Amino acid sequence: MARRTSPCPCGLGASYADCCGPLHQGGTATTAEQLMRSRYSAFVVGDTAYLLRTWSAETRPAELHLDEDISWTGLEILGSTDGSPFHTTGTVEFRASYRLGGRTGHQQENSRFVREDGAWVYVTAVDATGR
Repeated sequence: MARRTSPCPCGLGASYADCCGPLHQGGTATTAEQLMRSRYSAFVVGDTAYLLRTWSAETRPAELHLDEDISWTGLEILGSTDGSPFHTTGTVEFRASYRLGGRTGHQQENSRFVREDGAWVYVTAVDATGR
């Protein structure tokens, strides 16, 4: 778990306590990008409860097991569409870097988000055509 005073894993420069920590403790993201960043941070700190809670009921798995051998090392937001406090849908394209078995790699995805009961939730990854 990230310490309250340590930099937030999402890369915004604030402390974990002032950035993604409050969301992991029950707060609500105001934008799709904020939710994306907080979900990345949840992968870093191993917060599966938050990941499941912020996953659309439509696509959420029954349970989630994180690979403890993966060490997430950085997040880069590549772009986004909609997803503001005034939208009901949005996408966020990102690249997440990791280390696994002494090797580095990255996962790149364009994630789709919607509002359910007023809160942003992750739905699924979309391909290059937007599906």
